[in-house]
Amino acid sequence: MSGDPYHGEFGGAGAGGGAGAVPQGVPRPEVERVRIVAGCMTGTSIDGIDVAVAEIIGSGLAMRVRLLASVSMELDGRYGPLAAELRQIAEQVPLAAGQVADVSRRFALLHAEAVRAAAAKAQVRLDLIVPHGQTVFHRPPVSWQMFSPAVLARELGVPVVCDLRAADLAAGGQGAPITPLADWVMFRHVREGAGNGATAVINLGGFANFTVLPPGGPERICAGDICACNHVLDQLARGRLGAAFDRDGAAAMAGRADAVLGAELEAICGAQARGGRSLGTGDEVQRWIDRALGSELSGPDVCATACGAIGAVIGRAVAGAAGGAGSGAGLGAVLLFGGGARNAAVAGAIGRVVGEAGGRVRAGESTGVGAGEREALAMAVLGALCQDRVAITLPQVTGLPAGVAAPVAGVWTYG
Repeated sequence: MSGDPYHGEFGGAGAGGGAGAVPQGVPRPEVERVRIVAGCMTGTSIDGIDVAVAEIIGSGLAMRVRLLASVSMELDGRYGPLAAELRQIAEQVPLAAGQVADVSRRFALLHAEAVRAAAAKAQVRLDLIVPHGQTVFHRPPVSWQMFSPAVLARELGVPVVCDLRAADLAAGGQGAPITPLADWVMFRHVREGAGNGATAVINLGGFANFTVLPPGGPERICAGDICACNHVLDQLARGRLGAAFDRDGAAAMAGRADAVLGAELEAICGAQARGGRSLGTGDEVQRWIDRALGSELSGPDVCATACGAIGAVIGRAVAGAAGGAGSGAGLGAVLLFGGGARNAAVAGAIGRVVGEAGGRVRAGESTGVGAGEREALAMAVLGALCQDRVAITLPQVTGLPAGVAAPVAGVWTYG
């Protein structure tokens, strides 16, 4: 692909400052643009806000990224019980419009506090803030990433770009996954062994999703949602362990999986993986969770059952996608990010499956980006791409109708 303007390695994203080289064929300007951008993510687990402050060097797909600082903040605190309130809204519990609007405002105020803390930690002045908002409903073409951008822009006096999924949804796509192009910018330099295999990026959040990065340009990226993940595991931990989550998967590692209940969950999650749709609220796995919580199995056994089934489905989905990505060499590095990346039982189940396909699981931290930092950092990258008027979604990923170009995304608010 000697004529490919995207050919060549670049885009290192690490605290060590390795920004990478400009791709071959892309001219380097004499003075490159430098922006300081904060990306914010609250996932479907509804367990906190992650903020990443990045230095963005250059413009468009030639940009390189350096992570400067990150902050994680619990949702509950001075702005009330936001976790429970957001979970109510996401679970479609009827609330008055005024209540929903009040939650959205307090949610934005908490973002301001978290972003302010991250900028102070990095000792920088921000040029742009990119919040994802909270997904409280997602059934394309209808989706809502709830947020009040004017509150955040006013509090910090910095431009805000948000609602990044909406343009793709309006054009007929699923609006998800949203991070694959950012993954390409940040991680396409990561290679395993001889470097010919596809690199896979897996996010183990409320729902698991993946990006497969074969050698070459972004037009070869494949990505998708897989199945429910922490959405299941955290409910089991709350119901059976009396904890918000199973820290490091310790309980699951001590438990013994039940074959029958595991097969049932594997069938449900496998159907989600094969469905080719984006996942959000209202998934099919709740009935299984209720059965598991009502079973006679011990808490550790229930957790072990869920981790084994979910990890196996995720591993098969990624190995299959890499095999069909045309890399010519199968699967290479498999990078785990998200809260579930610290769950040894899930990581082990994924590793066993992808190992059979020639891949090797690596902690996302090995790239210089922490398990909980990748999505927030990706939002910073996507916001900068929006500012450069680069379409951030990929038609082959979000399922845009044939002949429909990916739109430029983003709703802008100025402080």
